[in-house]
Amino acid sequence: MYFTAETHFVERFERFGRSMGLPADLKPAELAGWQARLREKLAGLLGLDTFEKTPPNPSYDPPEDFEGYQSQRIEIDTEPGVRMPFYILTPADLKPGERRPTVLALHGHGGGGKAAVAGRRENPAIAERIDFYNYDFGVQLVKAGFIAVCPDARGFGERRESFSQGETSDLVLGQSCNYLSHMGEPLGQTVTGMFTWDLLRLVDFVVTRPECDPERLGCLGFSGGGLQTLWLTIFDTRVKVAAISGYFYGYKDALLKLSNNCSCNYVPGLWQTADMGDLGALICPRPLLIESGTLDGLNGERGIANVTEQLAITRQAYALTGAGSGEKVYHSVYEGAHRFDGRDVIPWFKRWL
Repeated sequence: MYFTAETHFVERFERFGRSMGLPADLKPAELAGWQARLREKLAGLLGLDTFEKTPPNPSYDPPEDFEGYQSQRIEIDTEPGVRMPFYILTPADLKPGERRPTVLALHGHGGGGKAAVAGRRENPAIAERIDFYNYDFGVQLVKAGFIAVCPDARGFGERRESFSQGETSDLVLGQSCNYLSHMGEPLGQTVTGMFTWDLLRLVDFVVTRPECDPERLGCLGFSGGGLQTLWLTIFDTRVKVAAISGYFYGYKDALLKLSNNCSCNYVPGLWQTADMGDLGALICPRPLLIESGTLDGLNGERGIANVTEQLAITRQAYALTGAGSGEKVYHSVYEGAHRFDGRDVIPWFKRWL
């Protein structure tokens, strides 16, 4: 016999969770105030006030030519002593002086960081993951005419901590989220906060690029990249359009009951404050696409129902903004397991950017 605490925590979630969630009776004139209060609370939970700005100090690798696009690896500082490498993919037909809509293309777990999103097939393990998860959506975006920016999140790819560095397949495809969590949280910094801060600084840099149109900036993420997209878009209104694949569901089913998920998903105090549908409501009124697989086990034991319940909360906020707001939230559902499907994603960015 085993005496577990899961039932206790589920009951505690139901009793004390979502204390600042979107009120069912909220009036249209009250939406902005509710959003501001919840953003302020969430910024404190993530520890965003503990991070330090620093000049980007960029460095550039020579551009590389691929079929239909050019790829360049760039590095910037996001905090003192914290370096972020990324690829920027530009269409081959980009004209001098032309500015294009730009999409941050954010990886999740298990693909080797930015390499998979940017279509870098030199490593056989990464090439296999590209095919399995349809992971090269940065290449898909640039071939559709967008500029794609593909960064390594902290703890992934070239940013793995010493305990997870190496060139074996398990290490290349792995991450350092647990180490970052153990080092950062006692100092007031969460891994979600690290992801968000780094992306805020990346946007600062991207909008200065002459080929990137700062008024047509989007963000796309799969799985853990969906987490990053959600939080960046909450805190940075420069992101005009968002698409989240494989990461939008109720916390109780998907992260409490599935408590063996990566530590980067867990923010102290978050579930007491809000559920994911409330976070989606903070993106309102900007266009938001959610992509879900019918067989994605990360949705939890109730499957798509755990997604649609949260989307209903998000849609409630959009409904407060007036006629036509419903068109700005779209749920793209495909038959299948956890992967990037993408059939509606590029049309979504073309429509809104």
